[in-house]
Amino acid sequence: MSDSPTHIPVLAREVLEALDPQLGETYADCTAGLGGHAAMIARRIGPEGTIVLNDLDRGNLKIAKRLVQNSLRPDGPESSNVHPYHLNFADLPRKLKESGIEIDMMLADLGFASPQVDDPERGLSFRFSGPLDMRLDQSSVITAEELVNTLPADELVRILRDFGEEKHARRIVSKLVAEREVVPITTTDRLAEIVCSAVPGPRKSINPATKTFQALRIAVNDELGSLDSFLRVIGIALAKQARGETTWLKGGTRIAIIAFHSLEDRPVKRAMSAWARDGLVQPCTTKPIMASDAEIAENPRSRSAKMRVCRVIGGNAGA
Repeated sequence: MSDSPTHIPVLAREVLEALDPQLGETYADCTAGLGGHAAMIARRIGPEGTIVLNDLDRGNLKIAKRLVQNSLRPDGPESSNVHPYHLNFADLPRKLKESGIEIDMMLADLGFASPQVDDPERGLSFRFSGPLDMRLDQSSVITAEELVNTLPADELVRILRDFGEEKHARRIVSKLVAEREVVPITTTDRLAEIVCSAVPGPRKSINPATKTFQALRIAVNDELGSLDSFLRVIGIALAKQARGETTWLKGGTRIAIIAFHSLEDRPVKRAMSAWARDGLVQPCTTKPIMASDAEIAENPRSRSAKMRVCRVIGGNAGA
């Protein structure tokens, strides 16, 4: 994701090469963020093209829509070919089907915008003192504070192990439970301090709280559950499309997914491999596409990005 609406998003050149947008085509951005990828593609498909923008963050969605509108028609009226949706990305395929929109290409960037990370009020980073929130969708109910202060110890251990791959999970949770019984844990800096005090050994370049924050963020937003649902829905649509049924996919639709850690990349890899074995897609990547050294130097957060791409095979060209 980009740091601002004008910054180049992660793997910008690689996304354009992989999706190969053409004039008049339809593009679905499942996780639009600030609209960086969508704006690039809008300039390629032109005013005749259609852009679907989806994001859990209403603020991001508003910014993305404005950026894409300016890219499609810099000096003209608002385009009716821009469709913004405030949904979990796993629900976007259903919305496309309901709206009768058939796409030529889609992108799911599983990262999140830097302003979200850098906003202390969102509670996504231990670099800032802020409320222990971590919700990407501010209209949702469950926060990290609630998880940390109310879940049984065994459930917290499971979250840290499964979603953070934290080998010190039980030691960290023991300290969290002891501390929350004295005073509830309500801020990011206090959580980070507790985690750091629980992790033994010398300090490395990676902050000891990194995996705990990742695990809680994933749990709060059900990120892996959403990804599994998203991949499952794509698989169902691919099977229908291969039978010639009308879906939101077409023969030749390009699908790109950018993951930022192994817990995301593994299911994407498995799903695309299964679709290829079933003759539903043609893999466009044998190994994930990663950021160049130049991009990493400019944007260190791109270091973790891994993009996998496939193209829908055959079926009804209009399906």
